[in-house]
Order: sequence, then C-alpha cells, then structure tokens
Amino acid sequence: MELSKDQTVMSEEKKPQDPNPRFACEGCSVLLDVNDGDRLVFARLSGGAILKIGNKNYSLKPLIGAPFGSLFQVETGEDGSFLSRILPIKQENSSNNVMDDSRDNREIVDNNEAQNLTGEEIEAMRREGAKGDEIIEALIANSKTFDKKFQLSQEKYKLKKQKKYAPKLLLRRPFARSICEAYFKKYPARIGFLRVDALSLLLTMANVTAYSDVLVVDMVGGLVTGAVAERLGGTGYVCNTYKGSSPYPVEMVRMFNFSDKVLERIVQSSINELSLANTASPEGNNQQGVCNAENNINETSSTSDVMVEEISATTEAGVVDIVVPESKVIKAAKAGAKASKETIEMWRENGFSSLIIAAQDQDPWSIAKDVLPLLSYSAPFVIYHQYLQPLATCMHKLQQGKMAINLQITEPWLREYQVLPSRSHPHMQMSSFGGYVLSGIRISTT
Repeated sequence: MELSKDQTVMSEEKKPQDPNPRFACEGCSVLLDVNDGDRLVFARLSGGAILKIGNKNYSLKPLIGAPFGSLFQVETGEDGSFLSRILPIKQENSSNNVMDDSRDNREIVDNNEAQNLTGEEIEAMRREGAKGDEIIEALIANSKTFDKKFQLSQEKYKLKKQKKYAPKLLLRRPFARSICEAYFKKYPARIGFLRVDALSLLLTMANVTAYSDVLVVDMVGGLVTGAVAERLGGTGYVCNTYKGSSPYPVEMVRMFNFSDKVLERIVQSSINELSLANTASPEGNNQQGVCNAENNINETSSTSDVMVEEISATTEAGVVDIVVPESKVIKAAKAGAKASKETIEMWRENGFSSLIIAAQDQDPWSIAKDVLPLLSYSAPFVIYHQYLQPLATCMHKLQQGKMAINLQITEPWLREYQVLPSRSHPHMQMSSFGGYVLSGIRISTT
C-alpha cells in the first residue's frame, strides 16, 4: 500500500525533531562556568532548577533557549536578584603601555583604611537596586589607593570586586573536552586522572573515524565511551564491554546531550558473549568458566563500590550541586542498550576495527589478553593507565606472545600559556602528569 504525498508530509511532520545543539533547551545538560573557571557546575535545565552563587539561589530558567556561549550576570530587580544575559563589550586594550607606567605599589600600606564605603552602605545600595557595576564604580571612587596602584594591580582589583559584587556565569556546551577538563579540575580520580590531551591521544591512536566499530573497556565513568560516540556522530558502533555480569557505569554519557540516533549506536556486551566463538578447546572452556565465575563474584562487589563512589564523589567534589524539585526533573535518555544477536554475530565474524581500554583499577594485561582476540587483524588498540609499570608489563607480555607489533608507550605532556601584551608566559600552575598510553597493532599469532 503506497502512501499519498499529503500523508507522507504529515508523517514526516509528526516525527520529533532533535533540538538545535547550539541552543540550551529544557531537559538538556549544560556546563556552567562561574567567574571564569573559579567554579564549574554540571546542571540539567528545567523551570525549577536553581544554582547557588554565594549565599543566594538563582533560577536557571533564563538560560533555557539561550545559545551556548552566552554570558549571564547577577542583577538586582524588584523581585530580587536574578540572572540576566549580557553582551560582551569589546574594550580597547590599554595594556600596550604597561612598560611606560611609572607607578608601583611600594608606598601602599594594607591597613584596611583605604576604603571609605562601609558594608552597611553597600548593602543599602543593593536594596535600592544598584547593579553590580555601579557598586564597583562606587568602590573605586571611594578608594584612597586605587589611583596609586600599578595598572595591572588596578585590573586585578576590578576583577576581584567583579567576582564578589557582579558574578558572571558562562553557559558552556558539554562535550568531550569540556567534560574532561571540568572533571580533571574538580575530581580527577573519578576519570582516572585522564587529561584532555591524553583523551585526544586515545582517539587518534585508535583511529576512531566514521563507520568504525570500536570496542571500549570504559572504567572512567563513561567519558571515553561518550568521546568515541561524539566522534562517530551516529555512524558505526561503540560497544562497551565488561567482565562478569554487571556492566561498568557510563553515567557521563548523559551529559553529552546525544540524539536518539547516536544513543542507538552505543551498546554493551560482556566479554563472554563476544568471545564465545573464539574459545579454543573444551578444557580451555572449563578453565574460562571457573575464571568467569570468580570474576562475576568480584565484579558484583566492585561494581557496587563504583556506584556508591560516583554518588559520594560528585556530591563531595561539587561537580553537581544543583537543587531541582523532584516533580520537575527531566531525565535524559539512557545509553548502553544490549547489543543485538545479529550485531554480535557480525563482530564475531569480522572483528572490531579498534580497541580502547581505560581501566584505572585493573591490570591492563588481564583485560588485554581477553579482548585483544576480538579485534580484526591489523586493527589498532590503545591502553590508558595512570602508572607506567602496569603498561610496561603488558607490553612485555604482548611481545613475548607475538600478539602485536609497533608497540610503544607514550607519555602525554601539556603546557598552557598566557598570551597577553608584555605578559606572555606559561601558566604558574599546570599539570605535570597525565598518565601513560600503550599503543600497538594486532597481528595473527599463527
């Protein structure tokens, strides 16, 4: 039975359209950057979601419908304080004449007598509806030492007062880089101290491209799984495999705001199901069954510990501190459905195109020896670990078994620079350690 042209148009109109990924919609996850990185908060937008800045709670409703990258500032109105979107104003860069400034701070004495405005007068200005910028201008006008300060000191003074009296909030889109940077800054142990440059190295060395079938052992909360799915863009498959009967939690995938098309490509299957056709002998099957039985017991207890750790870790680290009424919670679609039998049979016959292992609490060799035979020949694989010695042991055993070639261990190194006129230099505080990556190509052992 053929549909008419009008019926076809009506059926297409009834299909739910994916929201624009450039705008923050109700129910999506967002990353809130308070005061230029002083505080990073993950939130799920809804009409009742609130964010605490200082001693006050602010509704996140003004953020709904705003494009990612929008800047908001705390303002005071008749109904109290609220978040208002502002447009960044381009200011002329007057720091080119820094070297010509002859002022310095040698004669300034910090005795708490430089400010004529009292705390009561500042609170009175707030009650009268004065904006944060107006309070800052009043503080500068009533400061006895502001004009004597060095030019860079004046800028630091303004920035310090702006963070206190006119805090700003940047609406950022959560993707692989921003999520990795936020967790690495707030709670790095939750992602196995996986830095953003190490994450990009994993994706590059594993040759993650469109229409690839990537096998992932993700024990870092779903960060690697989400990064791979983001790069595939709804093509190919991401199979999150695990030992035992309980899969590893991948809750971070919900933060990526994936569409249903992408979520359908994120599946999970145990190592036993994937390697069922690769067993060599009945004797080996019996030994494998005993090992799997022990792994099931161990994994059940260890997985429960991971789940408890995630709840306590996010609460303790302040990564998620949004108060949302239960009646208005909008849950994201859950990723990681069970892989179909047809797909598993296809992987058994053809193998996976690449492999990524990020298991911070496991021995890399104990996992690699089970999942490496699932790859197709000449397929690349990468293994991330926080420490060097477990990867060196795994590399030695792979060489002994002649299971892979082009084996190498890489230590990623990252340095960020401040680029300003007359002030370009490396950041004073930087991460000196980002883990190690073992890479190679699987070959036939026969």
